[in-house]
Amino acid sequence: MHILITGCSGFIGSHLCENLVGEHNVFGLDNFCDFYDPGIKWNNIKTLQTNDNFFLFETDIRDDKSLESIFSENKFDLIIHLAAMAGVRPSIADPKLYTEVNINGTVNLLEQCKKHGIRNFIFASSSSVYGNNKKVPFSEVDNVDNPISPYAFTKKAGELICHTYHHLYKISILCLRLFTVYGPRQRPDLAIHKFARLMLNGKAIPVYGDGTTQRDYTYIDDIIDGILKAIEFVQTGYHYEIFNLGESQTISLNRMIETLEKALGIKAKKELLPLQPGDVERTYADISKSRKILGYNPQTDFEEGVAKFVEWIKCN
Repeated sequence: MHILITGCSGFIGSHLCENLVGEHNVFGLDNFCDFYDPGIKWNNIKTLQTNDNFFLFETDIRDDKSLESIFSENKFDLIIHLAAMAGVRPSIADPKLYTEVNINGTVNLLEQCKKHGIRNFIFASSSSVYGNNKKVPFSEVDNVDNPISPYAFTKKAGELICHTYHHLYKISILCLRLFTVYGPRQRPDLAIHKFARLMLNGKAIPVYGDGTTQRDYTYIDDIIDGILKAIEFVQTGYHYEIFNLGESQTISLNRMIETLEKALGIKAKKELLPLQPGDVERTYADISKSRKILGYNPQTDFEEGVAKFVEWIKCN
């Protein structure tokens, strides 16, 4: 297949490209923005750029003319849309940017699918759409009309936009709600990576709240396996489906820190801070639908995943 992956140089995107490039022609698209060091992103795809089945477009999903040129000159069988402005707290500081990239950029890609007859599309959504959902674990049928950050509302909007294009233009679309992905190449602003670097440098880690907030941490290999299974399923018919991809267990902030301390062999220095606006109390994925339909079955427990991450960060 010819597969276009937006956000190809990011944490998830680079791993996904590496998994697909052996069997498919992979076309990566990224604008290498400075949300974090672009050098990290270039390094993520350094090996990919030596592969004859990998092709890179350095452009922005907001750039209609560039997208039109790419889609006119290439035939794609599937679009996997990972590109986005990420992060809850930064979205509160600049909601306009998040709207432009995450909503308008998604529309631009779907417009190209409509125009060029592309019938398969996978959209990376987020567990953030659940907000402070009181029912646990979070199910795809739960009401998600109460986002508590601009990032969350852009992801919810993306799901709705996808449904509209599915309905009007007969595009088979899957929306994957990803739950706190971690592992080698994790973005440097995310907690496990940020804390590990601070601890290795003898600096204090910022702990927001009393440490009881909970996250459904999901190891990168399990997420990639879920996306690969979604690729198989999206092509089997005319679908619009939402799937949770998580580990289906919760880890408190305190336990996460303790696990990092054990893996690093370092006692963390803590800077205690108030809870931040937009942060949810917990995330917890019900993955029964993904298990049944996709065959998704995460394998990496948290301690094992953190150990693998620590092994990577010590070499980087």
